[in-house]
Amino acid sequence: MAHSDSLAAQLAAKKPKIIGVGTNYRAHAVEMGKPIPDEPLLFMKPSSALLADGDAIVRPRGYQRVDFEGELGVVIGKRCRKVRAQDALGYVEGYCIVNDVTVRDLQKKDGQFTRAKGFDTFCPVGPKLVAGLDPSKLKLVTRQNGQVRQDSSTSDLIFSVPQLIEVISRVMTLEPGDLISTGTPSGVGPIAPGDVIEIEIEGIGILRNPVVEES
Repeated sequence: MAHSDSLAAQLAAKKPKIIGVGTNYRAHAVEMGKPIPDEPLLFMKPSSALLADGDAIVRPRGYQRVDFEGELGVVIGKRCRKVRAQDALGYVEGYCIVNDVTVRDLQKKDGQFTRAKGFDTFCPVGPKLVAGLDPSKLKLVTRQNGQVRQDSSTSDLIFSVPQLIEVISRVMTLEPGDLISTGTPSGVGPIAPGDVIEIEIEGIGILRNPVVEES
């Protein structure tokens, strides 16, 4: 992390849990040929994957497909355990943008997500934390080298932010600084060295990261 004042550095200092959610947009479920889930599919990414806005995603060698996934991030502001959905937003410090970078080969091979999503630099986050947004209707656009790849809204979420906090906090205590990455809409695609991935979410700004090859 190059910038000590970046959101990624601020979060990393807290050694947060990063909880991801799979198949949480209706159109993405259709795109992937998966049924609409009955419950959120949860996985975790290590805090060592955090990457600042502007820093380079390192594409590991030896894999056929590594994808970008533009997502709304939710940062927890105060400790919560077994929180009800109707109270959940009171525990949120703010919202940010996350790129849930994923090695598809490993996701398919392993049958679970830890290795596929756990590489260093695989959790770009930024550009800032914004409080007070309505997370139920935010426009999300991902661009690859200026070309729009994802164009959706959090209104297409299967499980809302309050529902996610309720379900997750029933399993594990959420601490200040913990990050929930809420899932990606349709349009995910592979990255290559030399690419620039920009994810824009209404009210938050643009998370921009170049892609380099593993040295």
